[in-house]
Amino acid sequence: QVHLVESGGGSAQAGGSLRLSCAASGYPYTMGWFRQAPGKEREGVASITRAGGAGYADSVKDRFTISRDNAKNTVYLQMNSLKSEDTAMYYCAARTGSGWSLIASWYDYWGQGTQVTVSS
Repeated sequence: QVHLVESGGGSAQAGGSLRLSCAASGYPYTMGWFRQAPGKEREGVASITRAGGAGYADSVKDRFTISRDNAKNTVYLQMNSLKSEDTAMYYCAARTGSGWSLIASWYDYWGQGTQVTVSS
């Protein structure tokens, strides 16, 4: 079974930055980052293929950058220009498909999440 472990969450002020990491065991699947704030639905944030192709939600486009190191089986989410609206639990996910996707139901494996809190 695939195991995903997130790290790097914490608190930041509006306009600040955080970098999330997700260490994945086994095959280098297509990876994604999702988030869920209290009272809101789960939202796809960013996704990256094994080859490095990536897609982003409009809400984070031009502020967040997803990347991966296949040798380390690790995916990163660099979050810049943080806003209070970015406050949420962030989840790392993996899927066996070859294309990137922000659709949560397409993913097969999930991490336990890491909290990001942005203060204004």
